Amino acid sequence: MKQIITTNNAPAPIGPYNQAVLFKDTLYMSGQVAFNPETMELVLDDIPSETHQVMANLKAVLEAANMTFENVVKTTIFLSDMNNFNQVNEVYGSYLNEATAPARETVQVAKLPRNVNVEISMIAVK
Repeated sequence: MKQIITTNNAPAPIGPYNQAVLFKDTLYMSGQVAFNPETMELVLDDIPSETHQVMANLKAVLEAANMTFENVVKTTIFLSDMNNFNQVNEVYGSYLNEATAPARETVQVAKLPRNVNVEISMIAVK
């Protein structure tokens, strides 16, 4: 049976989806963008700030499922511009242990919701 995971410490969904779904021991996390969950305003000051907000949102969802970044086994990073890769990668890497980092792909897309620059989704396992 699937369990819906929600937290007020990450942005509320803005459509027909949930922050995450736990099925057995696997957590499927929806993509997060840089909404500040307290104000629902986007943090778009610069790429590092935007990426930190995305990672903070992901961390909050993981915590709601009693997990950490150590539980993450797969990540997908969507970028509006691959020229931002190094800045995003630096911030993303600061949240993870490189020796146990998850599998990952990073892709450039034509456009992201609300014209953000970064969206990240994750899969984690207990």
